[in-house]
Amino acid sequence: MTNILSTLKITAAAKPRTQPEIIRRRDKLLRRLVEQRELASANLAGRQYAPLRLRAIKDAYTGVSALKEVPIRVKQWWWTGEQGELLLSVRYGSKVLELAKGKCAVAVPDTKSLPNVIESLIAAVKEGELDMQIQSASKRLRDGFKKMP
Repeated sequence: MTNILSTLKITAAAKPRTQPEIIRRRDKLLRRLVEQRELASANLAGRQYAPLRLRAIKDAYTGVSALKEVPIRVKQWWWTGEQGELLLSVRYGSKVLELAKGKCAVAVPDTKSLPNVIESLIAAVKEGELDMQIQSASKRLRDGFKKMP
């Protein structure tokens, strides 16, 4: 009889209980960028994009709460500038990230290339190129929640 465990490579590794803070923040930004990419693709295809989220909704008559899937609204991060150019900003929470010194938006050539530009931003976040901006925005967000004396 053969021992199945002897055929496997066994290591002394343990799963970490928590991820580093910057990885969690990166993942949060990546989820939002993927939503923006899906929204841009849906706009190009002429369809509506409304992802569903589970919400606890309390029944008015019985008072019993139940989980229901409800559509959420995703605000687009792009707009038309003063000269008619298409601009895209990256947001972390309610804060706009400064992508370069004094510059907070990406100029997009046309609406057809918008998903590709967002895909480039996703790659930049995965590579950690926006880690300093994410940490700065996170700190500004937390400072807004501090109690005033």
